[in-house]
Amino acid sequence: MLLLNGDCIEEMQKLIDDGKQVDSVVTDPPYHLTSITERYGKEGSAPAKDRDGLYQRQATGFMGKEWDGGDIAFRKETWELAYKLLKPGGHLLAFSASRNYHRMAVAIEDAGFEIRDQIMWIYGSGFPKSLNLGDGWGTALKPAHEPIVMAKKRLEGTNKQNKDKYGTGGINIDECRIEGDDTGAERKKVVRKSRSGDGVWTNENSGMKAEGTQYADADPRGRFPANVMHGGLETEWSRYFYCPKTSKSERNNADKNTHPTVKPVELMKYLCRLVTPKGGVVLDPFMGSGSTGMAAKDEGFDFIGIEKDEEYFKICESRIVRFAPLMDFM
Repeated sequence: MLLLNGDCIEEMQKLIDDGKQVDSVVTDPPYHLTSITERYGKEGSAPAKDRDGLYQRQATGFMGKEWDGGDIAFRKETWELAYKLLKPGGHLLAFSASRNYHRMAVAIEDAGFEIRDQIMWIYGSGFPKSLNLGDGWGTALKPAHEPIVMAKKRLEGTNKQNKDKYGTGGINIDECRIEGDDTGAERKKVVRKSRSGDGVWTNENSGMKAEGTQYADADPRGRFPANVMHGGLETEWSRYFYCPKTSKSERNNADKNTHPTVKPVELMKYLCRLVTPKGGVVLDPFMGSGSTGMAAKDEGFDFIGIEKDEEYFKICESRIVRFAPLMDFM
């Protein structure tokens, strides 16, 4: 396990120069939630900060944090380096915000990745970031979800050939199934008929099968993982989706974790498990307070984490060392 205190662009380039390779990238980069203003002589526009260019940030960033005020997650260069570090067929999972997800997704695609899906994390603990305009009017809705880009590096050969050679290229369905009332129960059989006569879709293999006796949707191994997760919603449909939670001890523990956007370790464990082969290496170039590192270690993966902020890096060391006392810190 390797923890690096430095700029992610510089540190990823060093890893490439050293011949390092990783099996997956699971990360929660800055969301750059401040407004984007086009700078072409608009009268009255706020002074541009940090970088020159067509689009600039109007403020320092989320909750006044400077690390959120740039555009690092919107740069093609950032994701090109992650692409180079990944083995063929390796997956990238990157959180973003609903209003500027598209900018990060485009940068990831331009870097060479294939966008495979968008995973939605739904939660109820967000707080409104709205200005009060009076008379019941405001400027924003309460955030209740975060989109996650699911992208994949180009394969060598077929999916099966790539997986056999590198261990990457697929996602770990069975290790990420959703437990339910039917988990472990004997499967019932039903007779299904297709409309076209060509076959029917089944949950067993997510592929077509001939008409006739088929297993019902309930699977004793658990429900097939979906592209939606939630943070403890109690609804009729919520039982169909994975549910990680952030405990108070995670957010305010003995390590004095002051990071404003802590992700649940259980959530990061699920994501690491989904896209990382057994014994693989997970990279997080925006380590934050170390939740991905804790998750990777607890799942039996190796981990490389990069964090520029010295305060947060110390929190990472404190949190992760409890899971991995014998590590290589740099």
